[in-house]
Amino acid sequence: MKIRLLLTWLLTLLIAGMSWAATRVFVFSLDDEIDATTWRYTKRALEEAKDKGSDLLIVHLNTYGGALEDADSIRTALLKFDKPTVAFIDHNAASAGALIALACDSVFMAPGSSMGAASVVDGSGQVLPDKYQSYMRAMMRSTAEHHGKIEVIADGDTIAQWRRDPLIAEAMVDPRIIVPNLIDSTKVLTFTPDEAIKFGYAEAKANDVEQVLSDLDVEDYEIAKFEPTLTDKILGFFGSAGVQAILIMIIVGGIYFELHSPGIGFPTAAALIAAALYFLPVYAAGTISGWILILFIIGLILVMMEIFVVPGFGITGISGGIAILVALGGAIVQRDSITGIDMSSVTRALVIVSVGLILGIGLVWLILSKFMPKSFRRTTELQYELRSEDGFIGVDTDPKRLVGKTAVVKTNMRPVGKIVVDGETYEAVSDDGFIDAKTEVKIVSYSTAQLHVSRID
Repeated sequence: MKIRLLLTWLLTLLIAGMSWAATRVFVFSLDDEIDATTWRYTKRALEEAKDKGSDLLIVHLNTYGGALEDADSIRTALLKFDKPTVAFIDHNAASAGALIALACDSVFMAPGSSMGAASVVDGSGQVLPDKYQSYMRAMMRSTAEHHGKIEVIADGDTIAQWRRDPLIAEAMVDPRIIVPNLIDSTKVLTFTPDEAIKFGYAEAKANDVEQVLSDLDVEDYEIAKFEPTLTDKILGFFGSAGVQAILIMIIVGGIYFELHSPGIGFPTAAALIAAALYFLPVYAAGTISGWILILFIIGLILVMMEIFVVPGFGITGISGGIAILVALGGAIVQRDSITGIDMSSVTRALVIVSVGLILGIGLVWLILSKFMPKSFRRTTELQYELRSEDGFIGVDTDPKRLVGKTAVVKTNMRPVGKIVVDGETYEAVSDDGFIDAKTEVKIVSYSTAQLHVSRID
């Protein structure tokens, strides 16, 4: 069954005397995981479509889904868009992708494509309890109902029925729902193109956007496509998993070398720049929580305290490092409106942070190893040995010349005290136990940077 919603709208333009103008078509693609980046792209695409005065919006879909909070935002924006919208499913519209397709006024599917399987799952792909599915069922049902009813003739009578049966939308979420002649109660629903057309969830099959327009009887048209800006590409680059892992590697390596070198230098600068680039995409998307930044700053403060203030085992530095790693992971964990936390993004965050940490340890090992040129290692470690035969000494040996001389005890020796030799005061240790002040003693030896004295018999 082919719905003539868009054709009716175009005929209205013809009646208004605007048949001379080409239909302005705006196309944008959702061909990646649904997340904060795709939601940001969608907002910009809809704004650009309005600015260009577009008459028709086509969403080119090929996605396995993603974060439901962002999918819900995209769904809502499409439902509120004041021009006709068309979803062209070019291969996949699974999970959150099915919700987005359902939000469009018309759906066209490429041969061999599929739409459905919208159950809520965790990061491992396990279906979550019914309280999560209930919300998703309601969202799918209300989206189907948004498109209203149509009049059909059945047994000679004109009746109104849903243009898209809400029960079918629920069956994409809940395997317990039965749709006669379509799905039983053992599996969730996923449409093939022919099934979607038969049950009113798609208008027709199409190989490309041009065929979609032909099926809609749109012959004279101008196509404009959404293109990410340079800023979008830069944010997308630094938001990719591989680059995020490399940035974590630089942060870890920078912190390690700064802890093992005096002052603040290149390692600190590299770590701070990498951290800024790491947080840039999530900050631009507005998805970063305040506690994450606070935790990251606390981690930096603890690391700085380890470098400049706190001596000892390194508990402060270790605590700071853990706080920094938790903040880095938390920054890329996404939330959704159903589960609160998108578990798939938790798994992704753990993998990225773990890989980054392993790469950081590998980087430290490589730089400190014999495989690096000595000229490079010279900037990261001490290359010289201070040997005594070369004239380097660790303590002052000048008091050794006083051995054999007589001295007067200045303070009681218990057994450590002070003595006076040739008008100079020195600290000394008594080999005879307690010695009263003003007693004459003899300096008998010098060892471990200390003068030793004994009573004069």
